[in-house]
Amino acid sequence: MMKPVPSQRHYGMDWLRVGAFVLLIFYHVGFSFTPWGYQTPTRGVVAWAEIPLLGLSAWRLALLFAISGYASAALLKKDGNNRVFLKSRVLRLGIPLLFGLTVVVPPQPYMGLINSGYAHGYGYFLLHDAFSFRKVGYESLPATMHMWFVIYLLVYTLLLCFALMALPDAWRAKLQKAAERVLSGPALLPVGIGLIFLVRLIPYGWTDIHNLLQDRAAHLHYGGMFLFGFLLRGSVPIQQAIARQWKVALVLGIAGYAWVIRDSLLYPGNIPTPAAWEQPLSFAKSMQCWGTVIALFGIADRFWNFDSRWRVTLVEAVFPIYIAHQTVMVFVSYGLRDMGLTALPEFLTLCLTVAGGSWLFYLLGREIGPLRPLIGLKRHRTRKPVDEKEPALASIG
Repeated sequence: MMKPVPSQRHYGMDWLRVGAFVLLIFYHVGFSFTPWGYQTPTRGVVAWAEIPLLGLSAWRLALLFAISGYASAALLKKDGNNRVFLKSRVLRLGIPLLFGLTVVVPPQPYMGLINSGYAHGYGYFLLHDAFSFRKVGYESLPATMHMWFVIYLLVYTLLLCFALMALPDAWRAKLQKAAERVLSGPALLPVGIGLIFLVRLIPYGWTDIHNLLQDRAAHLHYGGMFLFGFLLRGSVPIQQAIARQWKVALVLGIAGYAWVIRDSLLYPGNIPTPAAWEQPLSFAKSMQCWGTVIALFGIADRFWNFDSRWRVTLVEAVFPIYIAHQTVMVFVSYGLRDMGLTALPEFLTLCLTVAGGSWLFYLLGREIGPLRPLIGLKRHRTRKPVDEKEPALASIG
């Protein structure tokens, strides 16, 4: 039997968001240890490093967009007005985006150019090349790097706001009910897996190249996950379906990952999967993605819906840390490249310094009033953050 849950902030979603961004740091650090990323001559490629990364790559971004959609729905209810919500989102995402693209990101392509023989200093790079809208060496400038996520999130938010303002209330209610009828019953898992699989089969394949105008399949995938998170926040029937089915979803996610591991062992590194096995691999990744996302929502509701004195600080720190982490990693990696470190010492050093440097970026930025909006924080600190009331996911008693 389903037991009613009192109306409260869903702390599990907060912990899930924090955990997802922590894993993001480990993923980006680990990327350089695989054939897909940059390797030092001393360390080389760590043969098994792609196995844990493949355990994350199918679902990590889908989860982040779904959580963002959930948070957007909560903020919209708090603001109570589409236009107020639109203005707040443009400011809270747009200002850090501009700051990130103009201040935080440029050192990354500059370091890449230095590694390939670029002879000019950083000042020359900023004035002549960084924002030249042309290709310099192997770098297409201006670079977006990891800020692509914020660009996509802002675009999806704008499109959502315009749709909410354009559609009559009756139409929105009908669309919500139709989605709930499909996703609140036994079809939750097969429909989600099937839709992700269909996205991966569209012409031109899975793009996901972080180019706003070319990421056709990625927009369908990430935009769809954003809408799912938005719908989930206000849909008790879907929340109840997740509470009933998350264990099955976890099994499906693990089964999909097992197939991905099999493929990685047979065709490691950059060896392409034979054409005959591409679709089974895509289906396995679809199953891994949707199964893991649904399972994590269920786990967050069942086990992580509790408060802590660290929660507010960690939730606040997520966005500033995201803005800083990749540039910090590039600087540290550049400093480590000639130190002759083997894989484990380098990995541990990168993890500790990237986490520490990004945390320091947040600690310093939050104390300087004019910097707070630039790193995604409210302009003024509050002594006691007030959590908006929001319903917890329904749980099985």
